[in-house]
Amino acid sequence: MRIAILSGGTGWHVQDVLRAAGELGHVAEIVDFRGVSAASPATHRSGEPLAGFDAALVRTMPAGSLEQIVFRMDLLHAAAGNGVTVLNSPRALEACVDKFLTNARLVRAGLPVPVTVVCQRWDDAMAAFAELGGDVVVKPLFGSEGRGMVRVSDPELAWRTFRAIEQTGGVLYLQKFVRHLGWDLRAFVIGGRVVAGMKRTSRSDWRTNVAQGGTAERVELAPAERELAVKAANAVGAAVCGVDLLPGPGGEMFVIEVNAVPGWRALSAACEIDVAAAIVRYLAEEYRA
Repeated sequence: MRIAILSGGTGWHVQDVLRAAGELGHVAEIVDFRGVSAASPATHRSGEPLAGFDAALVRTMPAGSLEQIVFRMDLLHAAAGNGVTVLNSPRALEACVDKFLTNARLVRAGLPVPVTVVCQRWDDAMAAFAELGGDVVVKPLFGSEGRGMVRVSDPELAWRTFRAIEQTGGVLYLQKFVRHLGWDLRAFVIGGRVVAGMKRTSRSDWRTNVAQGGTAERVELAPAERELAVKAANAVGAAVCGVDLLPGPGGEMFVIEVNAVPGWRALSAACEIDVAAAIVRYLAEEYRA
């Protein structure tokens, strides 16, 4: 199988997929998302997106304008329509890159999420801030690894934060802060199965992401936690994803995020599992978009 690794660079995860693909007898090539193009009509074979590849693994989506991002997603849809196996599917990527859409899909599926308000004006955000108990986590609509998130529990800081986001054309995404014990769970799902789980702990920050300084250790997820992770993956249509679960103060478990372009460097080390090989094997032998 000839696999395109769609990315914006040649980082650790890209190299890990190259290694795994080679060891499993496949040909993988790095394809810069910014260099992919298309031509019409569709009968012009050389103009079809990702022509010559059997499959595409979306590793990263480089930063770009709204038009560039939409065009890249269009390319994935066109490639899939031309018979290229795209992992994750364009629909799953669209759902997971957008925190509001992810949240809406999870709620529709009846899964537990923190109370969330999304609005566009600072005064609406201030009203939501009060309704959510005056302690919220403000998140960028697009983003991962805990970047850009801020906890706000002071009305003056809330006013300044919300005004700044509105003035820069952002969307105000507020979640009620869940008081937790300083840890959360990451479940790595491939093809409807949890293949590994880790506990991420932070002793100095409410954010537990390893990228923000948290530590990771292998953990055997309880059956209920595994079931919740798989349901979350199914809700957004992601065949390969990382699902973040956060325990609440009453013992309940919330779904915080579903990442359809998940990292696995910390997970591989903590769980001693070759995640890249598992993904490539699934792509080549089982996955049907």
